[in-house]
Parts: sequence; C-alpha cells; structure tokens
Amino acid sequence: MARAHRVALASTFLITLYILALYTILPVPLVDAEVAKDVLPLIPWWLLVSFGSYSLWSLGWGLFTFRDCPEAYEELLKEINEAKNDLRTKGVTVD
Repeated sequence: MARAHRVALASTFLITLYILALYTILPVPLVDAEVAKDVLPLIPWWLLVSFGSYSLWSLGWGLFTFRDCPEAYEELLKEINEAKNDLRTKGVTVD
C-alpha cells in the first residue's frame, strides 16, 4: 500500500470518528458530554492553526540553516549563474 493510500485511509478513519463524536453518535470516553460538546467543534481550527505554525516553523528553519549546506548553496549559485547566462544569450537583460 502506497503512502498516499495509508494517509487517506487513516484520515478517513479519523474524520469518521470525529464526525461520530461531534454529533454525539459515539460518546467520547473519559470526557464529560458538556466538555466534549464545547471542545469538539474547535478541533478543526486547532489543527489548521497547528499545521500553519508547523509550516512556518519548517520554512523558517530551512531558511535559517540554508548556509549549513555548503554543497547545496554552491550548487544553487551555479544554477542561478547558468540561468542568467542562458537568458543573456537569448537577449534578456538580467542585471
């Protein structure tokens, strides 16, 4: 089973459980019904904010540690120079 299939299967299972708990078809164990009624509608927003925070942190960390990879840095500069030279041969002003 491919990774995408596993993610889709797990997501479908968790979303189904969430919907059943949200509409009180399936009781949430160890949690009072009133607390579950107040907290369950907020879970999608919490997941969205958490994913956004993780994405921004991951992007920032990648930018912060970019120069820690000298080979990738040199390769990227080389590709940029090649692209500039290619554009110059086609008559495009780059600088």
